[in-house]
Amino acid sequence: MSAVRSLRKLGRAALLGPSSRHALPHAIEHLAKAHRAHHPGADLDILRRAYVLAESSHRGQTRKSGEPYITHPLAVTLILAELGAETTTLTASLLHDTVEDTDVTLEQVRAEFGEEVSYLVDGVTKLEKVDYGAAAEPETFRKMLVATGNDVRVMSIKLADRLHNMRTLGVMRPEKQARIARVTRDVLIPLAERLGVQALKTELEDLVFAVLHPEEYARARELIRAHAAGSDPLAEIAESVRAVLREAGIAAEVLIRPRHLLSVHRARAKRGELGPCDFGRLLILVAENADCYAVLGELHTCFTPMMSEFKDFIAVPKFNLYQSLHTAVADAGGRVAEVLVRTRRMHRVAEAGVIALGDPHRTSGPSHDETAAADGERADPTRPGWLERLLEWQSHAPDPDTFWAELRDDLAQDREITVFCTDPGSATQVATLHLPAGATCVDAAYARYGAAGHALVGARVDGRLAALGTVLRDGDSLQLLMAPEGASGPSPQWLEHVRTPTARIAIRTWLDARPEDGEHPEDGEHPEDGERAGGADRAGGAPPVPEPAAPAPGPGPVRTRERSAAVAGLPGAPVRLARCCTPVPPDAVVGFAVRGGAVTAHRENCPTVARMTAAGRETVPVRWQDSGAGCRVTLHAESLSRPHLLADLTEAIAAEGAAVVSAEVEPPREHRVRHTYTLRLDDAGELPRLMRAMREVPGVYDVVRATRRRP
Repeated sequence: MSAVRSLRKLGRAALLGPSSRHALPHAIEHLAKAHRAHHPGADLDILRRAYVLAESSHRGQTRKSGEPYITHPLAVTLILAELGAETTTLTASLLHDTVEDTDVTLEQVRAEFGEEVSYLVDGVTKLEKVDYGAAAEPETFRKMLVATGNDVRVMSIKLADRLHNMRTLGVMRPEKQARIARVTRDVLIPLAERLGVQALKTELEDLVFAVLHPEEYARARELIRAHAAGSDPLAEIAESVRAVLREAGIAAEVLIRPRHLLSVHRARAKRGELGPCDFGRLLILVAENADCYAVLGELHTCFTPMMSEFKDFIAVPKFNLYQSLHTAVADAGGRVAEVLVRTRRMHRVAEAGVIALGDPHRTSGPSHDETAAADGERADPTRPGWLERLLEWQSHAPDPDTFWAELRDDLAQDREITVFCTDPGSATQVATLHLPAGATCVDAAYARYGAAGHALVGARVDGRLAALGTVLRDGDSLQLLMAPEGASGPSPQWLEHVRTPTARIAIRTWLDARPEDGEHPEDGEHPEDGERAGGADRAGGAPPVPEPAAPAPGPGPVRTRERSAAVAGLPGAPVRLARCCTPVPPDAVVGFAVRGGAVTAHRENCPTVARMTAAGRETVPVRWQDSGAGCRVTLHAESLSRPHLLADLTEAIAAEGAAVVSAEVEPPREHRVRHTYTLRLDDAGELPRLMRAMREVPGVYDVVRATRRRP
């Protein structure tokens, strides 16, 4: 109700207009007071001029609620002012709908208020449906995100705009309310979380909760109402904490921070029935970082700590700038309270995120705090890995639908990891990659090299060979093994294991441009269990990514998609080697025509040949051409488990002059273990000798060529 009363008050004040030419209009007195609370020396004249232009240009327009339209930009600007936004943001906020909904032009805004205000207004101005049709909404968000990449204040205004629209959503039709709420849930709330604007995020969550889940919303409200009717045990625990900190000589403010509605619903879903201490948390505010740890020490000394609940987001901040110590303690009566400990500056950033950090274009100087950059560099705190990735992949999204789907998927990733990538052959060239949780080696390759990530053939994680689908962990050391440019490309199976839109879009684009290189039903080919790039998966990780296996000329452990030493009986038809049986000279081979006029060559004893022949497929003669080219082959070594077996096998392979493209060891079963190697040979004729050498390794009882198993 307070929001409604404020809206009506703004409406009445807006109708009065400015009291005189240079006096502050009545409608923005409350706004000016809120702004001066954070910025005592702020120049209010530009706000006066912006309000006068906005009020005159919107005059006669009304919202669906019947209120004068000017109440909307006023309310949006007040939201931002209360969060501590600086004057340029507030100026643009007052004007944010003028270019979209009135006769005011962007050039007029630029002439009267400067380039920065003009940029912010343009950034939040929607694209016309008459020009873009159904693509107007996703393309508007794309435009807004690109603008945010240069100035985060664009998104700050949009978030405040959406919050006020959600507050007044009740005047809309139910189906429109639901559509707006879903977009808010899928896009705006994750953006508010990533930008650290917790105050906006929590209110947006509750408003969306009310629209999309009214029954659960009503149940949560009733739980809070019933809890408020009794005494709050957190008040007693808070007083005990104050006494402990006073005795320790630590200056601190201890507050009770109630859970919002959606938080209560989530806590109930997770814990079952809520206890009397579960409706809020203690918030302890101190002056310095060191005081946070001093408070933590007293809490863990004087109360019983729940160590499973301890998290240090001061030493390791969240990707959205959030910093706090989280813990939970039990008092003498066994009542458990969750506790947040942070400095007052941390609290401002936790509530307002990037809004609290001010103008990203400012330069360092004696008047700026620690958030400003040194040496005149841009102090933009909004360029974390997630925004860099988003700006990168959106430029490659081929259409609005792909962008919209990938945006929602990307924003659903709520945690970020950091991995350190070294270039092969260089221990000093280390790139820091910021990736979403769940990202794999394939994601890292595209994050590191862009489209050149197509050439990934293997990876080492913390010094060990790893499957391309290995899920990376925070702090991993990664080395990506790349083939020469143009000699390699992704397989369709990579799409099953990537998490980032950058990788997905690049892989799909590559595969769509080369349909003859993809997997087709008539090829009779299926993913090879044995041909994988690296070691065993981590627990809970994605399965290894199958490697395309087509031998080609050239040295080194390279995965290649070039055509082999094999020629077909069809003049001019390109030949590729089937990945189900990976034939090499002097294998007897037979071919089948596939899409695009190519021929796939299989070994004669390949199960696929029998199946396709029985299905009536005609064969094409294929023979080996003596070109002196090397080949690639995958071998399974069946053996009894023993120490140092992998080292002995690798040594035997190296002694025969074969290069290891990838290696994998399956977990032992009943003391038996299977080693799978994808090898590069300079001469296919060396294969029998190599297999004999591997069989002679103690413990190895068989070495066989890999064939794919039917799913």
